[in-house]
Amino acid sequence: MEIKPIKNEADYQAALEEVDQLFDALPDTPEGDRLEVLSTLVEAYEDKHYNLPMPDPIEAILYHLESRGLSRRDLETYIGSRARVSEVLNRKRPLTMKMIRNLHKGLGIPAEVLIQPYHAFKDAA
Repeated sequence: MEIKPIKNEADYQAALEEVDQLFDALPDTPEGDRLEVLSTLVEAYEDKHYNLPMPDPIEAILYHLESRGLSRRDLETYIGSRARVSEVLNRKRPLTMKMIRNLHKGLGIPAEVLIQPYHAFKDAA
């Protein structure tokens, strides 16, 4: 298994192509091991060269709902009453630590996304 560091964009593209070819490899096989190592190298390169900002917490919640076919009502378990969910999603009330913990534990939304500062109150203008 000859694997080399990803040093530039050409190396990165080549690694992505190989990851794509190996995507269905079974774990604990030579191909699966190669996929795992290449994925780690690709992730390290992306972390270093493609600094993507984390999404806004409210946008992350809305995306999570949409991508999983959930409704605002599904958030009541994690945030509180229907009115409280509405206030949070309409940025009239900030997320509390309890809400953040519940959303992270119950829905799997990364805590580091939910705890970051965001504009909670819309301008009254």
